[in-house]
Amino acid sequence: MPDSLAIIRKVIEEHQLIRGHLKLVGDTVSDREAVADLEEARIDWIPGRPQSLVEIKESLQQALSILDEGLKNHFAFEEEALPPLLGELFMKAIRLDHQEIMKALKQAKTMSTDTKLVGLSRDELMHKEAETQQIISNLCQLIEEHAGKEETILEMLQRVLEE
Repeated sequence: MPDSLAIIRKVIEEHQLIRGHLKLVGDTVSDREAVADLEEARIDWIPGRPQSLVEIKESLQQALSILDEGLKNHFAFEEEALPPLLGELFMKAIRLDHQEIMKALKQAKTMSTDTKLVGLSRDELMHKEAETQQIISNLCQLIEEHAGKEETILEMLQRVLEE
């Protein structure tokens, strides 16, 4: 069963790559950075010129696009390669997770694209930032939980196949 083992190993390796993409997304809206931005906003805040938040928004959009592409490729591979190993019922559950993740990712991308920062008050900027952090946090949690469930199943199969 070397082909099955290779598939399992590849899926687990891809999960590590996706975690790297998640870190990139999360780092763009990290609490530490948010605190620094809020401090800067208090000191140097000029209505209609939220430069640091605009840069964060651009970084977030870029990171979300990278994550989107990585997930599409990964999910396509899983949905093609895993059915013989997992069976149709498990694959239906995995596809449901994939759909939920892609819906959350679409929401994050839409929010990032549609959010207009110019002309917002400091309180409105802080609200947008908190809202963005919540959406990104939820997305990251969904992906981590999904990867954890898959890895548990795949590691069990790997153990059986190796014996």
